[in-house]
Order: sequence, then structure tokens, then C-alpha cells
Amino acid sequence: MYIVGGLIKTMAGEDIRNGWIRIQEGKIAEIGKRDKKTFHPAPGERIIKAENGLVMPGLIEAHCHMGITEEKKGMEGDDCNETVNPVTPYLRAIDAVNTMDAAFDDAVRAGITSAMIGPGSSNVVGGQFAFLKTRGRRVDDLIVKAPAAMKVAFGENPKVNYSGQGKSPSTRMAIAAMLREELTKAFAYREKKQNAAQNGEAFEEDFRLECWLPVLNREIPIKAHVHRVDDIFTAVRIAKEFNLKMTLDHCSEGHLIANELATEGFPAIVGPDLASRSKIEVQNMAFKTVGVLNRAGVMTAVTTDHPVSLIQSLPLCAGLAVKSGLDLEEGYKAVTIHPAVICGVADRVGSLEPGKDADIAIFTGNPMEVFTRTLYTIIDGEVVYEAGANE
Repeated sequence: MYIVGGLIKTMAGEDIRNGWIRIQEGKIAEIGKRDKKTFHPAPGERIIKAENGLVMPGLIEAHCHMGITEEKKGMEGDDCNETVNPVTPYLRAIDAVNTMDAAFDDAVRAGITSAMIGPGSSNVVGGQFAFLKTRGRRVDDLIVKAPAAMKVAFGENPKVNYSGQGKSPSTRMAIAAMLREELTKAFAYREKKQNAAQNGEAFEEDFRLECWLPVLNREIPIKAHVHRVDDIFTAVRIAKEFNLKMTLDHCSEGHLIANELATEGFPAIVGPDLASRSKIEVQNMAFKTVGVLNRAGVMTAVTTDHPVSLIQSLPLCAGLAVKSGLDLEEGYKAVTIHPAVICGVADRVGSLEPGKDADIAIFTGNPMEVFTRTLYTIIDGEVVYEAGANE
């Protein structure tokens, strides 16, 4: 299959006007400029004519709860938080994601081809996120990376949930202490396992601690729910204490400490700025945060935090960030290559380059503009949405 014409935004340092992309076996095989010397489709091969459209990598949602908090399902469809135990690292998002949730179809129609999905923020440790494609019925077939991150949460959410139950954590001190305690146990477990292996001794794996090893080995990050400045710095403090990779999710007051965060070097996934300021810790939430952090040197991605704001609003959230000061090109990056890098999957998605997954969106124009329509969504080389055909 070929995509021909339009403006190709590769997000790999080059825009190609009136070019072509060859897709083979679900991957991008070639990209080039359109001329007779290089463009040779086989007889009968499908050609998608982008004409005046914008061709770019499929959009990426870096933090959401799509399919794990289902729309219109109430408690029966809400599997986001196991709110009886504040430390549950062994929970796996893939065991609760319902791919039949309508949000997946909304994502595809918006040109969103992949998403980081996982537990909510009611627990100090919520469980394991997974990075998934957005089209398919069996979640196992959608996995790009699982586990992809370990969810931890600071601030109001775990505090409010457990103080109401009359047990810890009821303060920010307890949240930090419980996370430190869990990490200390996990490091001790890893050491015992390593010593047993070196000595040729039998070792009984502990299911509740084994899940920490990819985090401790820096294969995946902790995914820190943080809004307020003090919570952001506590997350940074703990990540540095235990030498962990980390993403700062929401980071609502990040614009107040942008230079400090740039020095620390942790990336930020900002949002959901389209939602209301429904609690005290988000009182300084604003679309300007993305741009302020980005200009300071923090790698930033935009999130809807679906269903807090709807998944299909992702490109519009990036547009509103641009309206509030984010550079336009950085707006494109905030929903493509930056979330791919932040989520640890840039070898597969996030830019249009030979060898990467053929996850491609074709729009009538800039997807950050409200009147722009999605013409085609392609995942793993398969057309999963075509305007008109899917209406």
C-alpha cells in the first residue's frame, strides 16, 4: 500500500511535500519525494491519495484510563482503582481494559493510534500501565509494551480515599513513607533473588514484589500522579533516592518550577487542562503549563486523562496549549514523538521512519484546529478508519 501526496510530517526532522510512503507487512518500508525515479507502485496495489491533506504519525495519548473506566457503565464498568489497599503494584491494566469501550472507536476517529492506559490515582501504588494500540477486540493483540510503567500517586487522591476509611495514608507524609517502605522491600527482594542466582540456590518468587523488578532495573518508569509543587518535588526526591526513571503526570503547577524541573531531567505529561478545576490541588491548572515547561527544556506531552476529558479532544488540547504559548512544532511533537519517547516506545511509534509501525493519520489540515477532519487512520498498515466509509 502507498500513501501519495499531501504534506508528510515525519516528526523525524523533515517535512516532505507531495511525497509518498510505502507500507509493507504493517511497517513503513520507504518514504520519499514523489518523482518517477523512486515511486513505483505494483499493478493493483492500493494507493491512498492524500492530495492536500496532512500525513503524520498516528497521535499518541500518554496517560489515560480508556477501557478501564468505561463510559456510561457506572461501578460495573469502573475498574480503575482498587480502593481497599493503598499499595497494589501487582495489578495489571491489561486485566481490566475493555477494548469494546466506545472510547476506543472515538480515539481511532480522531487519528489516535496508541495510548498508555492504566490504573487511577486513589492508591499510593496503583499498578502497572500498558501501552496499547487503539483498534482490536483482544487486548493481548494490542500490546506494544506491558508493563510500560508503574503508577504511583501523591497528594489529594490517596489521602482523601484512605483518610475516609480511617487508615493510612491520611497525610502526604504517610504517602511518601509508604512508597519508600514498599521500594525498600522491593530492593531487598531483588538483592535476595540476585544472591540466590549467584549462589545457585533455590528462590521462591513473591508475586507482590516481582512486579517491581522492571522499575528497579530502570526498564520502565514510575508514573507519578502529581499536581501541586510540593507533591512534584516529593516525587522527584523519592525517584532520586532510589535511582528510578519517572514521568511527572499532570504536573499542573509545573510552570511555577519549570527551571528546577528542567535541571532534574524528568519528562512531564501535562493535563487534563480541558477539565474543570474540581479540587484544590489543580487550582493553578492552565494550558500555558505545557509551553512554559517546554521552553525551559522539559520534554512534554499532552494528555486528556480520559475520561476526565474525552480522548478525542487530545489534538485540540495540544492546540489550546499552542494558543497559550507552546511553539506550533512542539505542539505536534507533544502528541507524537514526545509521548513515544516518554512512554519508551519510540522504536515502534511516534514518527514516520522506515522500520517503524505503519501507524499513520491523514487529516484535512492541522489536527490541532477544531474544524480539521480525520480522513484516514491506519494502524499496523491496516486502514481502520476512512471518512465516509465509516460514517
